Amino acid sequence: MPIKFKKIRVRIAPSPTGPLHIGTARTALFNYLFAKKHKGSFILRIEDTDLERSNPKYEKNIKDGLQWLGIQWDEFYKQSERIDSYAKYLKKLLDSGQAFYCGHSKEELEKERKEKLKKKEPPIHICEHYNKKLKKGIIRFRPPKKKIVFNDLIRDRVEFNSELLGDISIAKNLKTPLYNFAVIIDDYEMKISHVIRGEDHLSNTPKQILIQEALNLPIPQYAHLPLILGPDKTKLSKRHGVVSVADYQKQGYLPKALINFMALLGWSPQDKISSQKSENSHDEEMLSIKELIKKFSLGKIQKGGAIFNVAKLDWFNGNYIRQKSLENLTLLCLPYLVERGLIEPIFINKQYPPAYGGYSLERKYIITKTKKEIPINKLKKIIGLEQKRMKKLSEVGELTEFFFKSPHYKSDMFKWPRTQRARLKEKEKKEIINILNKLEQILSKIKEKDFTIEKLKTILMLEAEKFNGDRGCLLWPLRVALTGREKSPGPFEIAEILGKERVLERIKEAKKTI
Repeated sequence: MPIKFKKIRVRIAPSPTGPLHIGTARTALFNYLFAKKHKGSFILRIEDTDLERSNPKYEKNIKDGLQWLGIQWDEFYKQSERIDSYAKYLKKLLDSGQAFYCGHSKEELEKERKEKLKKKEPPIHICEHYNKKLKKGIIRFRPPKKKIVFNDLIRDRVEFNSELLGDISIAKNLKTPLYNFAVIIDDYEMKISHVIRGEDHLSNTPKQILIQEALNLPIPQYAHLPLILGPDKTKLSKRHGVVSVADYQKQGYLPKALINFMALLGWSPQDKISSQKSENSHDEEMLSIKELIKKFSLGKIQKGGAIFNVAKLDWFNGNYIRQKSLENLTLLCLPYLVERGLIEPIFINKQYPPAYGGYSLERKYIITKTKKEIPINKLKKIIGLEQKRMKKLSEVGELTEFFFKSPHYKSDMFKWPRTQRARLKEKEKKEIINILNKLEQILSKIKEKDFTIEKLKTILMLEAEKFNGDRGCLLWPLRVALTGREKSPGPFEIAEILGKERVLERIKEAKKTI
């Protein structure tokens, strides 16, 4: 039976065989929230006993990813540094006769498995070497015939029949424990009170409980989280797109947004969500890490799978981007502008990848196309204009490109209203050119020092009113001439940043295109 521990101690135990998966990060987050809610300890344990598949670069990736998210562990362990701990427990089971050496080869076991599947029997192995006292081979544990019953903190009562498990492999040898054995020894010696993990581990739980009972070890409380599912309701994997935390970081998602989003994958701060709530209303779901810790409860975790909704993640990220100070947002966006080839930092240490360190607001930057310096205050203005529309930092290059490069025009884009997209007729071309000529005349008379949003708005809005009240007839061609786009910030803000000379150049270029 599970015992009550004096202190809450939880763990996340990834294998360093690949980058930190979003599912592992979500599990780490739930463990972290639970520990902090109860003033307990959160432990990071790297399960690297599989030396063939484990890689130090993935251990670093896991640690870097958790730290970037702000999920900081209280204690750190590596299984490879604990080999001696497992051997004494293996010997105890061997000496008691509950574990034994299995002398079957991989080929024999695989043949047996296929034959049982063909007969539609459970593909388990019940070894005839149990009483032969062999001295080498895989170490197996023979479970007693019984019903295993435990209370899952998310799924309530769970039952398993031990006869469906067969003889459980627990180690390759005394120095190489396998997962189901190493994990229970680690949990025992690290005094883990609660094991909060994905439901894909549910089938391992009865095996682990049986071994714990055989060694007379305390049994922690178990809680199995619903899996994260793709839009097709299958387990989230690479075929659904990005799944590693490092890739989300590189794409320009903010850690607070990812934390907030992951917390709501299979958990809700509400006891019951109102059926009248709008699907697009997520305001009550914007929660800081402190609020998440305060509200978190295992009892509010759902039993069914959680759908990974990228649109919702983008919504969260956009909100957190809008909360950033312009100075901080500019600093975060600089690497993406450099990566797209729009600006170049002067004397930057180029050994760093674009999405990482080496940038500052004190450094000077030049526009790649013209090799002219662009003041940091102007970069701030450019990024500030797009802050409301940005969903992730990596979009900043595409959104602001027209500030750094001359746009490419499609003549039909100049037509107003926008709902009537069609190839321009000769008469329409002349009308648009006349409008651009008028804009050129008006703007050329404004002094450079007066080329401000307020002045431009005052003069051009007055002129736009002359088109029978349809301001778009004048302002739309201006917007397209400045950006080459249908969607962008307002033309007055853009014109102020571009400056008089570049605005007039673009109007002339637009006329040539038409």
